[in-house]
Amino acid sequence: MDNHTTATATVRVCLPFHLRNLAHVGQEVTVQAARPVTVKSVLDAVEAQYPMLRGTIRDYDTGKRRAFLRFFACEEDYSLEPTDTELPQAVAEGREPMLVVGAIAGGAN
Repeated sequence: MDNHTTATATVRVCLPFHLRNLAHVGQEVTVQAARPVTVKSVLDAVEAQYPMLRGTIRDYDTGKRRAFLRFFACEEDYSLEPTDTELPQAVAEGREPMLVVGAIAGGAN
């Protein structure tokens, strides 16, 4: 079946060291994200597959990104974009990963 007609996409996600340790995974994980592939759909898939990460990337109540985490895809910062913004096709096709990066203190929230 063509990737464009399926309800999910296989997405690669790179996690920062502290989240990898918590989830007992390597640097990169693969999840099935709902289409359209957005920051929200990817994070929903990560939290579903790795429930120990719930609340560590996004606040439980508000769903907002934690202050010292940033989201990147194809060298673009998606941290301040609405979470329903579609990610690049290369991420949706699994050619490029979405990066969850631990921000350096003093960075923008």
